[in-house]
Amino acid sequence: MRLINVKAFLERENLIREGKRVGCRTKVLEFGDDGATEYAILSHRWIAQEVDYDEMVGLTKMAMEERDEIRQRDGYQKILQSCDRAQKDGYEWLWVDTCCIDKSSSAELSEAINSMYRWYENAKVCYAYLHDFPDPRFPTASDKERYPDFDGWPEWFSRGWTLQELIAPSNVQFFNKDWQSIGDKGTLAPTLVGITGIPEYILIHGLCGNRP
Repeated sequence: MRLINVKAFLERENLIREGKRVGCRTKVLEFGDDGATEYAILSHRWIAQEVDYDEMVGLTKMAMEERDEIRQRDGYQKILQSCDRAQKDGYEWLWVDTCCIDKSSSAELSEAINSMYRWYENAKVCYAYLHDFPDPRFPTASDKERYPDFDGWPEWFSRGWTLQELIAPSNVQFFNKDWQSIGDKGTLAPTLVGITGIPEYILIHGLCGNRP
C-alpha cells in the first residue's frame, strides 16, 4: 500500500505556507507493508473537492495559482488535519483513499479494492471524519430536519464503505467537522448499533468475535 509520510507532508506544507522553496524530490507518498507498518487510516465521505494521487505528488511542480487552488480545497484541508491528528497521536504514516491510490492504474485500483478490509483491519487507528456534523458531542438521536436525506444521521453513515470501516478496525475515533474528538467506537457502540444495525459484539470484537 502507498502511505502518506506524515512528517514530510507537514514539513512541505509549512515550507509552502512560509513561501520557502520546496525540493521537487520531497517524497510525501511511499510504499509500506500494512502488516509491518504502524499507520493511521481515514474514513470519510467524499466531497466535490478532493485531492488525487497526481495532485498530491506533483504539488510542488505546479504554478503557484494551481498549487494554491488545490491547497484551499476542503479535500486538501481534510488530509492536512488528518496528518496533524496522526502526528499528535504518534503515527508516522497515514492512508487516505483519495490520494494514496493511483487510480489511472486499473491493476492498482483493483488491488486496493480487494485489500481494503485488511488495510482498515491492520490500521492502529481509524479516524472517522463527519464533515457535516458541527456539534461537540456525538449524535444520540436522529435529526431528520438537519439530515433529511440520510435518515436523520450525518452523511458518513450513508456510505457503502461505512459498514466495513466500522467493523474492521479495532480502534475507531470519531471527529466532527472541526476535528474535535466526539467519541470512539467502543464507548459509542450502543448508539452505533441503533444507527447501523450492526450487533454490538461485532462492533467491539470484529467479525471473528464470539456471539454472546
